[in-house]
Amino acid sequence: MLYKFKSKAAGDLIMLEPNGRRVLEIIGKDPGPKGIIEPAQMPAAVAALESAIAREEADHQTAVDEAKANGKAAPKAPDVSLRQRAVPFIDMLKRAEKAGADVVWGV
Repeated sequence: MLYKFKSKAAGDLIMLEPNGRRVLEIIGKDPGPKGIIEPAQMPAAVAALESAIAREEADHQTAVDEAKANGKAAPKAPDVSLRQRAVPFIDMLKRAEKAGADVVWGV
């Protein structure tokens, strides 16, 4: 399954199901086949995504520091980080909020 996010304020954004589901769960939305994010909800959604990105990066850095302190090889970072997945969505949310437009999926 794919998530296709649409807004009048930005181009369509397509995510594979696991990535779209994770982003929607982070912002507190039901990752069902259809949904809407209204402009009033967008600042909180952006903040939640930015917080999750910072947390993921801090957790990885902590693991790297612990491995180095114990003389072990540093753990590998994910091939594609949450930051890389979420930044286009954050941009869409910011544009939609500025334009007063909804972001929808599955419609």
